[in-house]
Formats: sequence, C-alpha cells, structure tokens
Amino acid sequence: MKKNAKTDKKTGHSGQNRWVITAFCLAVTLSAVLSLASEAILSGAGLVVALIILAAFILLGILFDIIGVAVTAADPKPFHSMAAHKVRGAKDSLKLIKAASTVSSVCNDVVGDICGIVSGTTTTVIVVQLQALFDFIPALVLSVGLTALVSGFTIGGKALGKTFAMKSSTKVVYFVGRVLSVFHR
Repeated sequence: MKKNAKTDKKTGHSGQNRWVITAFCLAVTLSAVLSLASEAILSGAGLVVALIILAAFILLGILFDIIGVAVTAADPKPFHSMAAHKVRGAKDSLKLIKAASTVSSVCNDVVGDICGIVSGTTTTVIVVQLQALFDFIPALVLSVGLTALVSGFTIGGKALGKTFAMKSSTKVVYFVGRVLSVFHR
C-alpha cells in the first residue's frame, strides 16, 4: 500500500487527477456565475450595454491571459529580495510563481476559455439586436462580421498582452501580488 502512495507521488498522477477535478469544478462554477451575470445584464439591455458587456469579457480574457503568461515568465529573485525586506505583496507574488503552472492554467485556460464562450454568446445577443435595427443586412453577414471582429480583438489583444507580459512579468506579478495581499489582511 505504501509503495503505491510513493509511486503516485513520484509520477504525480494523484495530484494531477485532483487538479483535473478541481479545474473542472472551477470551470463549471465560474462559467455558471459569469453566464448568469451576463444573461441577467443582457436581458432587456440595449445594444450599447451589450457592447460594453462584450468589451468587458474580451478585456477580462486578455487581462487574465497577461497574468497567466507573466507568472510563468517571472523570475523569483526580485521577489525573494522584496520579501526579505517585507515589501507588501512580495510573498503573494512568490506564491504565484511557485504555483505558476496552476495559476497559468486557471488564468489562461479556465478564465480565458470561459470569457471566450461568454463573449460568443454575448455576440449572438448583439447580432440579434443588430438584425432588428438593420433588417436590410443579411443575418449571415452580421453574424460572420461581428464574430470575426470579436475574434480579431480577442486574438490581437492576447498577442499584444503576451508580449507585454513577457517584457513586464515582474511588474505584472508584483501588481497581482499586491492585489492579493489586500485579501490576506
């Protein structure tokens, strides 16, 4: 029995299985919360509000992508120094870096994918509203056009964000560490 426990620790299968289950539960919960919030706001909302919601989800996806990349690219050395000098947020930044694969997975995969899905459903709501306003434009043209724009903004924003995250990883991780340190007090 002990031998199997050691084997699991060496291979990481037990921890990996736990993470898969945790990621699944986190994704389902966050997706439900964000979808419900989006639906509640979008029901009866006008075109301008729907566009603001869409932009918010695109920006949220880009922001979390930046965080996920920055955490994997950051060097822990400056944070060790800051933690030794008791700089607020340094310990939280180190925790993020030590859990970089998990943080990256949550930020890039869980939150990023959920934002992509919710922005897709928001795009559908906007297309329906645009069809009512511009009934002379074929629905296919509106749908494909808006979907292409949303994809372009999302992918382009993430590409710019990744470059920023790689170059400014220490600043990004420290900012997130400072924000997290507020919740620990």
